[in-house]
Amino acid sequence: MTKIEAARQEYKDWCSAVEIDTLEKVNEVVMSGQAVSLINLCEARQERKYAEAADQIFWRRRHSNIVMMSGPSSSGKTSSSLRIAQQCRVLGISPKVIELDNYFLPREQTPLDENGDYDFEALGAMNLELLNTNLNDLLAGKEVIIPKFDFKTGATIFDESRRMQLKENDILFMEGIHALNPALTYAVDQDRIFHIYISSLSALPGGEKVHNSTTDKRLLRRIVRDNRVRGISPEENILRWPSVRRGETRNIFPFEENAEVVLNTSTLYDVPLLKYYAEPLLYGISESSPAYEKAQSLLSFLTKVQALKPSEIAAVPPTSIMREFIGGQTL
Repeated sequence: MTKIEAARQEYKDWCSAVEIDTLEKVNEVVMSGQAVSLINLCEARQERKYAEAADQIFWRRRHSNIVMMSGPSSSGKTSSSLRIAQQCRVLGISPKVIELDNYFLPREQTPLDENGDYDFEALGAMNLELLNTNLNDLLAGKEVIIPKFDFKTGATIFDESRRMQLKENDILFMEGIHALNPALTYAVDQDRIFHIYISSLSALPGGEKVHNSTTDKRLLRRIVRDNRVRGISPEENILRWPSVRRGETRNIFPFEENAEVVLNTSTLYDVPLLKYYAEPLLYGISESSPAYEKAQSLLSFLTKVQALKPSEIAAVPPTSIMREFIGGQTL
């Protein structure tokens, strides 16, 4: 059994243990007025998972001083990394964050894709030499200047205010699409790196298999979030989704088994929550749109889901990964 399969099975077993292992049972819980209790139950489980990940980092910290996290789009990577970092602080570990997006090559050195456009998702778009030099210097106790990449000009800026040095209880946290690919850190001792894979691995296991598509759930998350904060319409998101999926297949999925920890960010209440926000957005896609067929497919599934009420949504904690998509997060 692969690590991903094991994580799926663990989630399925938990759903069975709490006796909410089908879509029908989730709907029953929501319709019976127990949605807030369901939210609290799922959030308690998630907190345990973050704490367990932090525990493993704690016991490995004498050998592994770098935590690398990756996962497909809309898996809740940002929120999960912040929650794990918080749990590390509880254990006396001080996380320091290096944003991998600051290690892009200058624009003129960026590789092109098959259409002649800049391929920012390619590993070759990263300044691997600088990244590996910085990491090895930090692991050796040296002080380095962390670069800042200017996306407007395509240039790398070195600012004295961005100096970093690792102290005894410090640990590096990095998150990005290539984080589990050993080629990213080709010159760094891999035993010094602790890998975490983050994904929404399971929808609603067991019973009626009407929504075991984790990709569709991630798409719903992305539609809701991007409409709210990125100015990307539901139609645009659906049309971009095949390209996003190709990038995941090329850059993320081949390395998922490199993870020491697989963190499943699915919750039993997330689809009822997403329905409240996504359904009116999907209904706004016209029949003439090339995104219409996919929108209708998502709507067909959502008709089988009992949506949460605004009063129930208010019970979603401000630290929840779902707040990354619907707003109101305070991490």
